[in-house]
Amino acid sequence: MDSDTPQILLVDDDPDICSFVRDYLTGEGYRVSVAGNAAAMREAIAQAPTDLVLLDIGLPDADGMVLARSLRAQRPELGIIMLTGRGDTIDRIVGLELGADDYLAKPFHLRELLARVKSVSRRKVRVSAAASATANSIVQFAGWRLNLLTRDLRSPAGAPIKLTRGEFDLLKVFVANPNHLLSRERLFDLTRGHESRPLDRAIDVQVGRLRRKLSDDPQSPRLIKTMRNGGYMFAAAVETGAAAQRGFAELRLTA
Repeated sequence: MDSDTPQILLVDDDPDICSFVRDYLTGEGYRVSVAGNAAAMREAIAQAPTDLVLLDIGLPDADGMVLARSLRAQRPELGIIMLTGRGDTIDRIVGLELGADDYLAKPFHLRELLARVKSVSRRKVRVSAAASATANSIVQFAGWRLNLLTRDLRSPAGAPIKLTRGEFDLLKVFVANPNHLLSRERLFDLTRGHESRPLDRAIDVQVGRLRRKLSDDPQSPRLIKTMRNGGYMFAAAVETGAAAQRGFAELRLTA
């Protein structure tokens, strides 16, 4: 079975329900394990990665509502579907408020359970992908922090620094190509596009403005160095995530 298939943990003290649900979801391609009480649930989660928990409210050794709240606090990314013999609207609302992603009253149709499992799994994948993209959009250099999605620049002291679009585009090219010599023409192409017509000293003016924003002394710059008869070089070490690196592909120099 594909290791990327979501791992489901069914927590219910009814052996018949466990058997039916496990067999059905396994037949649908899911990996399913079973726990009959809260203690077995904790042990199962500790021993193997778990993506989604089908959690019965009425366990013999714990309150399912309390367990849901505890699971959500410990594992924010975990999918949780509450199962209950009670169809009370208040119970459903409380369960969702405590952190459950969905709520299904017994008796339920197995196809309805499958639909809920697919829905929660899709939402979790989207949230995980969004979180990953956000994390990988952060670039750090010399204590500075740049968010490539929001264009938010923070100084080493945490102060927000406002960038114009031109300044952001130039800084984005620099952090995508640290320690590479970039000619003025190349910088103009990467920030303005090949269709634009280079203007005399346009890049020099933009570099000067960006240096001021970065508190980079133009007489002895540490970050953006002027190369004689060459152009500019971004001399800081850049730390960034793999996804952000891939997003820079169109800006990188070819080897």
